[in-house]
Amino acid sequence: MTVQVTDLRSPVVPPSDRRNLMVAPPRLERLTVAQAADRYLASVRVETVRGVLSPATERSYARDVSELVRLLGPDRVLDDVTGDDVDDALVRYQSGPDGRYTDPTRKTAPGRSTATVNRFRQSVTRFFSHSARHCWVQADPMQWAAPPAKVRERLRVERTALSASAAQALVHTVQEAADRPGTAGTTRADQALAARDRLVVALLIVLGPRVSELARADVADLTREPEETRWRIVGKGGSTRTVALSPPLATALESYLTDLRPRLAARRPDDTDAQRALLLSWRGRRLDTQAIRALLARAVVRMPEAYRRPATPHALRHTTATLLVADGWDVKVVAELLGHASIATTGAYLDRIDGELAAAIRTHPLAGSLRDVSHTSGAESPGATASSPLA
Repeated sequence: MTVQVTDLRSPVVPPSDRRNLMVAPPRLERLTVAQAADRYLASVRVETVRGVLSPATERSYARDVSELVRLLGPDRVLDDVTGDDVDDALVRYQSGPDGRYTDPTRKTAPGRSTATVNRFRQSVTRFFSHSARHCWVQADPMQWAAPPAKVRERLRVERTALSASAAQALVHTVQEAADRPGTAGTTRADQALAARDRLVVALLIVLGPRVSELARADVADLTREPEETRWRIVGKGGSTRTVALSPPLATALESYLTDLRPRLAARRPDDTDAQRALLLSWRGRRLDTQAIRALLARAVVRMPEAYRRPATPHALRHTTATLLVADGWDVKVVAELLGHASIATTGAYLDRIDGELAAAIRTHPLAGSLRDVSHTSGAESPGATASSPLA
C-alpha cells in the first residue's frame, strides 16, 4: 500500500522568483521626544518588575531621560534629532548646576562632573538604541555624537573616604548618643532614635552597603542565631550577597530590634511595608534613602570639630573599601563585601592614603634581602652604598 504524505511546508520557490519575496522594512513611527520617552520608560518599568533592572537603576534612567526630554524639547519629532543636537544637550547638561552638592557660600551650585555627564550619556545611548530597534528613528544619532570625555584622576585630589581617625570619631559620636540619648539634640522622647542612628552609621561604615540596599532591607533578610548574625543583602539587578555581622554590630542590631523598632512599628500597624522594613522613621514608616542621608548629616555635625567634614553614605562605602585594603585585606574580598562584579570597580573606590607609598617602599618584601646583601658581600656593588634608599 502506498501512503501519500502531504507536505504542509511552504513550497520551494525558484531562484528566479525569490527577488519578489523581499520583506519590506518596518515603517518609521514619527513620535515626539516626549512620546518616545514615555514608551521607553514603560519598557524600563517592565524590566524592573522582571528583575532585570534594579529600582535604583530605573529611577536613574527616568531622571536622565526626563532631563533629555527637557533639553531636546518635548514636542520635537524624535527622528529629527541629530548628533549635533545630542552634543548640544550634553554640553548644556554638563554646564547645569549639580543640585546634589550645594554650597551655601556660593550663589550657584557647581557644574556636573565628567563622570556624571558620561553616566547621563549612557542613559541617552540606551534610550536611542531602544528607539532605533523600534523604528522611532531611521538611524541612531549617537553614531554622530562626539566621543565621551575621559574621566581623569581616578585618585581624587579631594579625599572621598574618611580617614581611620575620622571614621572612628564618627562611630564614637553615634555610640555616645545611643548611650546618652539626651546628647542627640532631640526635644521629644518619642523622637529619641539614637539607637537606630547608631545602627545605620555602623552598618554603612563597617559593611559598606549602598544606601538603597540599606533602605530596602527587611527584618526577614537577617538571620539571627546565637553564634552568628547574617544579612542577606539584595543588590543591583536582584543580585544577592550574604555578609556576617561582627559581634558589636550584632549587639547594636539586637538592641534596636528588641527595644526601639517594636515601638516604631506599633505606630503604623496596618502598613504592610513598614511591618517588614528593618529601618523605620519615628512615624513608623520605612526609612528612605533621603532620610538616611539626613541622619548621617546630623551625626557628622556632632563630631569633634577636628574630624568634622561632609560625608555621604557613598563616602562611607569608599571608607569601608579604603580602610580594609589599607589593613591588608585582598581586593577580591573587599569587592565581594561591596557587591562589585569586578575588582576594577572596587579599585575606583580606593582613595590614596597619606604616606602609603612611602610605607609600601619601606615594607617591600625584598628590602630586607637587599640590606643583608650589602652587609654580607665582600665588596659593595657600584650602585649600592650604606646610604642607598634601597637598603
